[in-house]
Amino acid sequence: MKRVAVIGGGITGVTTAYALAKRGVDVTLIERHRYPAMETSYANGGQLSASHAEVWNHKATIWNALKWMTRRDAPLLLNPTPGWHKLSWFAQFLAAMPDYERNTIATARMAIAARAHLFAWAQEENIAFDHRRAGILHVYRDRRGFERAAGVSRLLAQGGLQRRAVTPQEMRAIEPTLHGDFYGGYYTDSDSTGDIHKFTSGLADACVRLGVACRYGTQVTALARKHGKVRVSMDEDSTLFDAVVVCAGTASRAMAAMLGDHVNVYPVKGYSITVQLDDAASRMAAPTVSLLDDATKLVCSRLGEDRLRVAGTAEFNGYNDDIRADRIRPLLRWVEQCFPGVNTRKVIPWAGLRPMLPAMLPKVGPGKAPGVYYNTGHGHLGWTLAAATAEMVATMVDKAVDKAGG
Repeated sequence: MKRVAVIGGGITGVTTAYALAKRGVDVTLIERHRYPAMETSYANGGQLSASHAEVWNHKATIWNALKWMTRRDAPLLLNPTPGWHKLSWFAQFLAAMPDYERNTIATARMAIAARAHLFAWAQEENIAFDHRRAGILHVYRDRRGFERAAGVSRLLAQGGLQRRAVTPQEMRAIEPTLHGDFYGGYYTDSDSTGDIHKFTSGLADACVRLGVACRYGTQVTALARKHGKVRVSMDEDSTLFDAVVVCAGTASRAMAAMLGDHVNVYPVKGYSITVQLDDAASRMAAPTVSLLDDATKLVCSRLGEDRLRVAGTAEFNGYNDDIRADRIRPLLRWVEQCFPGVNTRKVIPWAGLRPMLPAMLPKVGPGKAPGVYYNTGHGHLGWTLAAATAEMVATMVDKAVDKAGG
């Protein structure tokens, strides 16, 4: 049996390990933390959102970034300090703008394909992850934003996703607890939500049952091709594998460089808060339908009965996962304004680094050297796309190792 190393124990690494193990491949999962899903897959917005498949390579993104540069609490914050990595990333981001429509459609298709795999795996492995199939409601506070969303909806429809326009009255029928003045919205009833950390941890347990060797608390220090195999150096030892799949999030760029590849992942920081709904009044006042507020670029998801997750913002500030009070404050303020009956005395803040590629599409497939593969760079849609990209790369690896085996 061919041996394959999967580097990274977040949602992409664990789904990749699982998809390979289901194909009978001998898999070793390597994760630097003591447990799976302890970084970007720990406390995201919770949305499984094909309706959020629009890529960011659009002039509106550039305009907002420039407009908000002086605001420390801006939804999109760009640190103006220059650096080669940041400059090269943005140059490629701008170069990908002509592909905005094609990439948005492709992302929507991947997101829809991912659903079937993820739901089937959760059912087969009996994973409880606070899954809620109540749809996602995008809300718009002005006509301009609403009309721009109509164009996005047409692209999503080309990718196979249907979402419908709703009036403010219909919005409140869908989510009665929502407060505020809105021009209109779009509702996608096929989208859903869930706890990414619970799902990833449950699937990691399933990997163990399938025979995956999970090496937690293990740092990869070097990668190299040797004698037709891939040598993975880990802490104080090294092992030869027939193939390696790099699913290392923001660390993927450095690992790719060791293997002679350029995977220009940039760490885009996002923030979240988890509001504990400890009293009956808060549970009644909190939403049950997941929302995305276009003006603030914030999302919320109800996780079980007693938690409300609010997440969003994008901060281009390098490899820095500090939790800043001035970036958390807008999330709290949003809850207080949109859901004033929710008690915010008990709130857990969090920050994570999304691994983003300039064209906003993940890198899924082989590197330059034989036996080297990537499944990384999912950006803000890692949770949404992971099951599809895991199936894609697992199919490639399985065929390659079978062919190599004769």
